[in-house]
Amino acid sequence: MSELTVASRYAKSLIDLAEEQNAVDAVKTDMDFFLQTLKQNVELSAVVANPIISHSKKTAILSALFGGKVSALAIAFFNIMVNKGRGEVLKATANEYVNQYNVKRNIIKAKVTSATPLSAANRQTLTQEVEQASGSKVILVEKVDPALIGGFVLAVGDRQVDTSIAADLRRLKKDFAQKTV
Repeated sequence: MSELTVASRYAKSLIDLAEEQNAVDAVKTDMDFFLQTLKQNVELSAVVANPIISHSKKTAILSALFGGKVSALAIAFFNIMVNKGRGEVLKATANEYVNQYNVKRNIIKAKVTSATPLSAANRQTLTQEVEQASGSKVILVEKVDPALIGGFVLAVGDRQVDTSIAADLRRLKKDFAQKTV
């Protein structure tokens, strides 16, 4: 079974359990914190995924790092995953929990790449436009790429809108190349 399938099933179980305990939002915050910690500490990620390191050592490390900082449900979940020998899919499961949470709460991610950082007004306008078009709450992920020269590229799911000057120049170049005699 693929890692994503396993992670998806464990995440579904966790979100169901969190719903029963009215802790869906708290567990989402815990998973965000866990993922951020793994992102900042590559060694921790390697330790959790390493099958050679004993389960008891992994659970002790996770309890020491996250005990008191995340909910008891999250700690119990980490322990279950590690004790079942699923430490290598713990990160993927946390990611999948966040994805399933976003689906449940009707939240989508929109990625915008612009030539310069967006102003607060542009950010707000863009977020409102995407929310109106999609009917979902939007998390805007921003990236700056000076190669765009001007404008922006907006990607929401599998749709993309490219209003950059660089794209206009590529289209012009292509048009000129096709019309030469």
